[in-house]
Order: sequence, then structure tokens, then C-alpha cells
Amino acid sequence: MLRRPVSLHAPRGSVAADELRAGIDALLADHDGGAPLEFPPEVLAAAESAAARATSVQERTDRTEIPFVTLDPETSTDLDQAMHLERTDGGYRVLYAIADVPWFVDLDGPIDHEARRRGETLYLPDRRIPLHPEVLSEGVASLLPDQPTPAFVWVLDLDGAGEVVGIDLERAQVRSVEKLAYDRVQTELDRDRGHPMMLLLQEIGALRTELEARRGGASLNVPEQEVVADNGQVHLQWRRPNPIEDANAQISLLTGMAAAQLMLEHGAGILRTMPPAEQTAVDRFRRQAEALDNPWPLEQSYGAFLRSLDWRDPVHLALLNQATSLFRGASYAAFTTADEVPEDPEQSAIAAPYAHTTAPLRRLVDRFVLLICHAHVSGVGPTPELLDALAEIPEAMQATGARAGNLERAALELVETMALGAWVGEVFEASVIERREATGSDNGDGAPTRVEVQLSDPPVTAWVPMDAAVGEIVRVRLESVDRAARRAQFVAADGETPADGGAA
Repeated sequence: MLRRPVSLHAPRGSVAADELRAGIDALLADHDGGAPLEFPPEVLAAAESAAARATSVQERTDRTEIPFVTLDPETSTDLDQAMHLERTDGGYRVLYAIADVPWFVDLDGPIDHEARRRGETLYLPDRRIPLHPEVLSEGVASLLPDQPTPAFVWVLDLDGAGEVVGIDLERAQVRSVEKLAYDRVQTELDRDRGHPMMLLLQEIGALRTELEARRGGASLNVPEQEVVADNGQVHLQWRRPNPIEDANAQISLLTGMAAAQLMLEHGAGILRTMPPAEQTAVDRFRRQAEALDNPWPLEQSYGAFLRSLDWRDPVHLALLNQATSLFRGASYAAFTTADEVPEDPEQSAIAAPYAHTTAPLRRLVDRFVLLICHAHVSGVGPTPELLDALAEIPEAMQATGARAGNLERAALELVETMALGAWVGEVFEASVIERREATGSDNGDGAPTRVEVQLSDPPVTAWVPMDAAVGEIVRVRLESVDRAARRAQFVAADGETPADGGAA
């Protein structure tokens, strides 16, 4: 389901940080080793050895004189990307440095084997379980400021409309000169000031967003649920990404599309794919939009339609949740010859072929995409060992991604129920975002008619046994909270007065 933002600001909705940590510890224990926590000694030893490895100057360009900058959340230390943007006579040049993780992680070595077991960095409310040992991911391999670091540098030339007219990729030595943070950058931009690079990023990002809309893509700036620690307490809140984060995401999408283009042209690589929405799902969504008196025009792409919706409107909120039926079936497709290229190589939400290539510190597949693309650009072609490894990566990413998703959802459910404990017995207004008919069975244990609702404050969703139309505002009462089961029970509360601050 899509969850939409509002923030849990009431003090009684806070939970103690140590209580949350104990809950997450128990959650991880319940998964019985499904989430790798500690690195094996041989992996740590290999990482220490790799961290001390001198950077090779062979086949590596010296780009340390270029003032790259990074743009991330303020507390991030595993910095995958750094950028340098410049205006050219015909448009723009994007230099996008990506951490050269393969320099530190030998193919088929102990760090590689462990990374395939983990798949990606796992983010939980109170901790991060990294893909690589921290001596690499937050040390020598991270693009930290004032640290000479090996990197792959994408050289992407754009015309005046933001279209790609040139692609190159080199292994280089770079030096970031400044670590920029989203919130601070946006504050400065909102005051009509700002870092020159960020002003240019806004400009390029706007052009790329327009191109995305024209091709029918549907990447959306939707709010995120996050857990925030404050003076030893932890609480839930919603955070709407800053506009500069949208622009930054467009640079990442641009690079992933360039990587996909290279791999398709040379007949070997790994794509991130998503099939087009099935016509039955499209037709159903159109009927839902029509029923909610917010029709989807036949001549409008679904990306443009979704961008026209505002989560603050209960009807639009319901439609954004229903739209998830159009975004299903994402997977990875590996190919080692032109004959193995998938029949439909597009990622339908992006409306173009695409590959993950910009986060190798935090995601396994990106390391292999970088190696493959560099081999193509260099003209030497991928090694047999690298091609052999490609077949294993999609399965590893799917398995570990499912595990990470399950754990992250369970952890957020834990935070929600802990926070909701202070609200038992109170009534809230909420927006209906989905409705399901009652189901019957011969033994009488079918489910009643029920609706999924989005509360405004606290910011949670819940299924409630009641009947109401999608998009309607209803009153619900928090009947009980079971922290052990990570479950909160709401019931209909017609006629009762909502709690203070609980209005939608």
C-alpha cells in the first residue's frame, strides 16, 4: 500500500529509544538468521586488507582537480555518488562519480560472497545493517570530502533540452570538496540563494523531468515515512522529499538509463525491468477514477495523471493507493549475448530501459553493472568470470530484496503499534483508501466487509470492519494494541468526537 504523510507530533505518541531497540532485537531474532548481522572474521580481514590497498594509477584518470560535491541526507557517511555539473556551448556536461567498490571487492572473494548473501544494505528504524564492512562503506570506498577516492566517472553530455548526446565511463581518482545535505540545500534555494552546482542541478533536473513526462514515465515525489530520534525518544513522522531531491533523483535515473543503453548496445548486462500494466488493471483503475468523479483522460499518460494528484485530497489519496496495481512485476534481467536480451527491456514506470548503477556501496547489482559498462566502453569486453557471475545476481537481488522488505515492514509495524499504545480508546477521522467486500465460507469464518483507512495523526493506515466508499472521510476508534503481534485494532466510531489533532 502507499502511505501518505502527516507527522506524529503529539508527545504521548513517542516511544523510548531503548524500548524500540529491544523490539528490533527481538524482531531480528525471530527471523532466525535470515538477516546477516555480523560479518564473518574472514570478510572483516579481507576488508581491512582491501582498505590498505594502494590505488592503482594504471588505467585510472586523475580527476582530483575537479570540485565534485556530494548531496545526501545530513547524517549519511556511505556516500556512493558525487557530481560536477557544468554548462557547455550546446547544453550541459554531467560528471557523475560513483564509488569504485569493485576496486576493493575481488570477484569471487570473501567480501563478494558475503555481499551476494546480503544483497543490499538493510535500513531499520534504529540501525543499519550494511552490505559491506564499514571500513569500506563508510571509509576508504566512500566519497567523503577531502579524501582521494577511486571512482567510476560517468561523463554524460546533454543538449539544451536535457537529452543525452554523449556517454563515456572511466575509472578515475576523485576528490569531493564538499558534503551537501538535502535540507540545508533546499533552505538556501528557497531563499533565492544556493550553491552554484545546486542551481544547475535544479535546471537539469527540470529538463529531465519534462522529458520523463513526455515519454510517459511516472516517478513521483511522494512523502516518506521515517522514524526520528530526539533526546532519547523515537517517534514516527512523515517527510516530503525536497524538490532538490527530485532533481538529484533525475541525475541517477539519467545515469541508469545510460548504463542500460550501453549494455543493450553491446549485448551483455543486467537491467532493472518492469512490464507494462496489464490492460485489465488499467481498465479497472480508469473505472475507479471515474467512480470517484476524477476521471483519467484517455489521451493522458498514467504518469501525467498521477502527477496531477495531490495526496492531501482524500479522493486523490485513494487513487494513489489504487495506482499500485499498475506498478507490479519489477525484476532483474541478466543477459550475456544479444540473443538473451529480454523481449521487453523497459522499466515501465520510467518508460525506458534502465539499470541500477549508482549505489554500489549499498546494493549488490550496481557493482556488476559498473564493471560490465566499463568493459564495454573500454572495448575489451567483460571477462568470462564476470559473465558467469551475471546469472547469479538477479536471483540474489530478488531473494534479499524480499527479505529486506519483510523486515523493514515489520519494523515499521512495530514502531506504529508502540506509538499507538498512547491512543487506545480515542477516535480519529480518516480517509478511506480501499474497500473490500465480505467473503463467505461454508464454515462461517469469512471476512466481513472492510475498508483500509489512512489516519492523519498519528500517521498510520489500518483495515477496519465497516463499510464506506473509497475517498470518504470516516470516524474510527482505536480499540486495542497488541505490541507483541505488532497489530492495532480499529473499529467504526460513528457519532463519536474525534481526538484533538486527529482530523484529516
